[in-house]
Amino acid sequence: MSLLNCTEHSRLGTRPADEEEAAARYMNQCKKRGASVIRIQNRGILLGKKNLVHTQIYDYLLHHQYLIKQGDKIYQEERLEKRLAKMEEGALVLDRSVETEGNATEANEAGSGNALSRSKGSYYDRLSAVKYAERWWDDHNPAYQAFDVDCTNFISQCLHAGKAPMRGYPDRTKGWWMQGKSWSYSWTVAHALRWHLSGSKSGLRAREVSQADDLVPGDVICYDFDGDGRFEHTTFVVDQDEKGHPLVNAHTMNSRLRYWAYEDSTAWTPDIKYKFFHIED
Repeated sequence: MSLLNCTEHSRLGTRPADEEEAAARYMNQCKKRGASVIRIQNRGILLGKKNLVHTQIYDYLLHHQYLIKQGDKIYQEERLEKRLAKMEEGALVLDRSVETEGNATEANEAGSGNALSRSKGSYYDRLSAVKYAERWWDDHNPAYQAFDVDCTNFISQCLHAGKAPMRGYPDRTKGWWMQGKSWSYSWTVAHALRWHLSGSKSGLRAREVSQADDLVPGDVICYDFDGDGRFEHTTFVVDQDEKGHPLVNAHTMNSRLRYWAYEDSTAWTPDIKYKFFHIED
């Protein structure tokens, strides 16, 4: 099976309904902000294959590239998505994502990892933080532990690259830190980071703002997809579109220059709530 063929068949009904709905919201979102998708490229990368009696199961990465034009600005949005495809007697019967954005049960138990020194310096270096987010949006830095649900771990790394100072070690329930083979819950758990950013008076500090347009590159957005008070996802602002709306990088479904609202995510619901945090310089 060609994985390019696999992605073509996805459009013909083998893709789950929630993905179809998310794709429709994506195009509607582009229309509302005056943007158009002038080119879409999808490339499949085979990770593994299982052969059963009449069935073949494929694990693969799908690299999405969307060339966006909005007024005079042109940029390329990218995502890396882990997917599973199933063939029965030569016919594609299933093609779905195996990643779930907005999983509140992120890994937060201590595990193997290299010791990281604490950040020093009294200012937040936005440029270095954004450069880190651009360098590692589609990969894992081996200096840090990686998780299956990696969104908040990635944002913490971006903030640390911007010299945001750690504090709270060794109490995992306090502060924001990674040291040796342990780290605070706020380092890896979206809900914990949301509350740390709301209340921290020293070290990593942030100011909550009322709308996304108040953010600049180097800031953070937290997502409560169900609107139930539990925040499940975090993204990092790296740029703005022509109208000044944030474009973000993220992990779990690795994304680059994605429009901040996430209406195209299968985790999105009409009850979604956001928190917008401007990191204090």
